Amino acid sequence: ARREMVNIPKTRNTFCKGLKCRKHTPHKVTQYKVGKPSLVAQGKRRYDRKQAGFGGQTKPIFHKKAKTTKKIVLRLECTKCKYKQQLVIKRCKHFELGGDKKSKGTAVSY
Repeated sequence: ARREMVNIPKTRNTFCKGLKCRKHTPHKVTQYKVGKPSLVAQGKRRYDRKQAGFGGQTKPIFHKKAKTTKKIVLRLECTKCKYKQQLVIKRCKHFELGGDKKSKGTAVSY
């Protein structure tokens, strides 16, 4: 089994659910990135309060990581109405956005 690189174009024509469009429009494709964790989120405040003082680690820290890949999330932004939607694609080790297309029948150069 050869490892395949997943290559997705930077624009894609797809259905826009925005109230202005409600039809197929060109979308700008980017890869979803996790934002910076907020210090004022309720869970973080609760965790910090519990951790304070003596008594060591109070909540479990996960160590038994089994997965080697993450699911790729695409963020699609409508070029007409700026409506944003997210699309999950399958797991892959190598992901590329807007790379050059693979063409059939061309001579392989080393």
